[in-house]
Amino acid sequence: MKKISQKIVGYEVLRENDAAPSAPAAPVAEIAEDKVVQLYEKLERPEMLLGSTYKVKTPLSEHALYITINDVVLNPGTQHELRRPFEIFINSKNMDHFQWIVALTRIVSAVFRKGGDVTFLVEELRSVFDPRGGYFKKGGKYMPSLVAEIGDAIECHLRMIGMLKDDGLDEHQRKLVAEKRAQYEHAQNVADQGNSGDFPPGAQLCLKCNTKATVKMDGCMTCLNCGESKCG
Repeated sequence: MKKISQKIVGYEVLRENDAAPSAPAAPVAEIAEDKVVQLYEKLERPEMLLGSTYKVKTPLSEHALYITINDVVLNPGTQHELRRPFEIFINSKNMDHFQWIVALTRIVSAVFRKGGDVTFLVEELRSVFDPRGGYFKKGGKYMPSLVAEIGDAIECHLRMIGMLKDDGLDEHQRKLVAEKRAQYEHAQNVADQGNSGDFPPGAQLCLKCNTKATVKMDGCMTCLNCGESKCG
């Protein structure tokens, strides 16, 4: 005998010849989804992680920084396979910044292991300005601080593993930039302009893309990197 402890809201008579009602089958999609492993802070560190190391050479020190970001691969070999950053290390022969670099790497690694959207770290780090002034890295891109360049390295890594998408310029903008650059090079008779990462000497800093690539063309300041123009 079964004791009824709740209010009866409906009933039906079950005969001996009737089949017992079967429990509804769980949807296959939901079962598969339950097995998907997500990155969260209690996920144990695997014995081996995939890593990438980025060399950062700044005029602030004669020794380079080596930034290593290790990734964990979730759900390998399945349609849900993801590569997500798990930890970061920064090494250098220069010990001047040892304490804050160790603190920064531990905090960033903790954010990585929390999971979720960690792309906000890029903008937070790149918005740090050195009161002594920034510097230009190779290619003419302006870095406001060493912390900002660490953020730039993290951005490159997140783009490589697919967490950040590079929208870039559309076809019309790319064509416009190419035409403007070709016109300028022809007018200035630049002989060694084969490297697309180099911009003409004397180019000014573009406030839109932070690249030293703005030159005066037809009486108007035009960026040869992103196409930004004072004349619209």
